[in-house]
Amino acid sequence: MKTKPATKTKGGMNLPETWELRLYVAGQTAKSITAFANLKKLCEEHLKGKYHIEIVDLMKNPQLAKGDQILAIPTLVRKLPEPIKKIIGDLSDTERVLVGLDIRSKP
Repeated sequence: MKTKPATKTKGGMNLPETWELRLYVAGQTAKSITAFANLKKLCEEHLKGKYHIEIVDLMKNPQLAKGDQILAIPTLVRKLPEPIKKIIGDLSDTERVLVGLDIRSKP
């Protein structure tokens, strides 16, 4: 498997060219909608042009929860860059999400 070269950001951290993110939701609930809005905003501010978001609705495809071992929703899974990371909740705590995805290091 080939790895993509890293690029530098303003903060000096090495970030990959493309981030593959998967958001697991269950229908169009308030929490699911909030999680997607928070994720989209975060990506536009910190990963502009370098991310891909896939929404997986477990109401339509419940069998997909098994592959990423989803136990709660909404859950965000960072597929790339490896290692895989998971964050549960509506992603409203921006600092926690940035640290959890390794976009920003712990303060």
